[in-house]
Amino acid sequence: MGKRKRESAELIKATQKTLSFAKLKNVPSSPRKMRLVADMVRGKEVFKALGLLKFSNKEAAAKVEKLLRSAIANWEQKNERKAENGELYVKTIFVDCAPMLKRLRTAPQGRGYRIRKRSNHVTLFVDTIEKNND
Repeated sequence: MGKRKRESAELIKATQKTLSFAKLKNVPSSPRKMRLVADMVRGKEVFKALGLLKFSNKEAAAKVEKLLRSAIANWEQKNERKAENGELYVKTIFVDCAPMLKRLRTAPQGRGYRIRKRSNHVTLFVDTIEKNND
């Protein structure tokens, strides 16, 4: 590995150490359904986001709520203090596609229709809100 590439990799590692995040892998729901829930909490303060997820009717909301609680716990572990109201926010949340299960459903006249059972990966970053006293 060259010098420039090594320095860049070390810089990325250093920034990753300061960030608090949580990952949820192989969730058995389609990425499209999960993105609706992810868009609902992106950029929100964490306790407000937890309230939104708690009272949402979507099945994916319960999984994202658990993931958000994990990310908050990771932040508390790194900073060795409890998160206070109005201190943290959902910095980034994104949903990626995971491997698809391909199944066959019987169809009329000896045919078979392909069913794609989709799944996804969710990554959630939390960060502190910086208040500028101007």
